[in-house]
Amino acid sequence: MKIDVIVKPGSKQPGLAEENGALVLRVRERPIGGAANDACVRALAAAYGVAPSAVTLVSGRRSRHKRFSLSGRR
Repeated sequence: MKIDVIVKPGSKQPGLAEENGALVLRVRERPIGGAANDACVRALAAAYGVAPSAVTLVSGRRSRHKRFSLSGRR
């Protein structure tokens, strides 16, 4: 399954929500050294009930618009 999200790093209140028809993922971590990307993987894994190893960043490594792939969904 592919998921497109808009990431908002450095947010005071992390969470996953739909805003204006887009999936928005807020994480506390800043985009330094890939910390925000790692936080996105953990947050999506928790939200969809899969292991973090089942979430893969497909595109958007340096962008706020990212595409993730989920496998092994329970």
